[in-house]
Amino acid sequence: MTKISETEPPVVCAGVIVADHLCTPISHFPVAGELVKAEELILNIGGCASNAAVVLSKLGIRSTVCGRVGDDFFGRYVAETLESYGIDSKRLGIDPAWATSQSLIVNVKGQDRRFIHSFGANQGLTVEDLDRALETNPKVVYLGGFLILPGLDVDALADRFAKARAAGTWTVLDVATPGPGDYLRYLRPVLPFTDVFLPNTDEATLILGESDPVRQARAFRDLGAKRVVVTLGDRGSIALSETLQAHLGAYPIDYVDGTGGGDSFDAGYIAGLIEGLPELDCLKLASAVGASCVRAVGTTAGIFSRDEARRFIEARELTIQPI
Repeated sequence: MTKISETEPPVVCAGVIVADHLCTPISHFPVAGELVKAEELILNIGGCASNAAVVLSKLGIRSTVCGRVGDDFFGRYVAETLESYGIDSKRLGIDPAWATSQSLIVNVKGQDRRFIHSFGANQGLTVEDLDRALETNPKVVYLGGFLILPGLDVDALADRFAKARAAGTWTVLDVATPGPGDYLRYLRPVLPFTDVFLPNTDEATLILGESDPVRQARAFRDLGAKRVVVTLGDRGSIALSETLQAHLGAYPIDYVDGTGGGDSFDAGYIAGLIEGLPELDCLKLASAVGASCVRAVGTTAGIFSRDEARRFIEARELTIQPI
């Protein structure tokens, strides 16, 4: 089992940071003026960067979080929560110009989640913030929520990814796409310096105007990404690289709440990179950790420990079909 190091954390998790407000699954979505009972209302840390960092901590891997919060209660809650997991928050910037980003997440039984979101301090994140986190030469730098971080200059980000990769750091990128937009002009400079690109198929459809996940993965490879994993929810994932072209299934799990499932998949993959696992084993670990996330309400409550993930994988077959 990977042990948490006392030296500099091997992973930088940069990008979106959020305070999430969630409800346990309710019977139906309320109509105007109606009150619907939830068993519990939960305040939880959220956002791609912080979710990935907490999941990595549960897997025994330390990380540094690079992002921004406001000078408010929710910013302090985020910082204290990160620190309670042993996560380095020295690169968590406090931006007095904005409130901490928050999401209201409504879970209805048998339906996908509904989101109400305030973007807040995330819009202030810059490449200079990332510079300070990269000074320690981490083994992996992960940027989550790219395409909704307006303060990031894409050419400067491509330069930082290129320098990190030249120094032996794995560059891992995930995106968020809130609606139709011209996203390719932001991705083109960065993907040639991206080792692992991890969009889901809905995001890829908005980016490319192409709904077939295999063609999506091929398009992102053509744009320069070294490894592409297009996640498909309960249909698994499409993995494309120089040495692997496959449709992987999904591990069966009792679904409760999908919030954070993609971020947990990313963190599982990163854990595999830190452990030096072969590409296919990185994908199995990512799939198992992602599955563990959706069995509980919130982004991190259901996450396996590393030993639990190992036993889960050993006890189950993951279907692998060559493309």
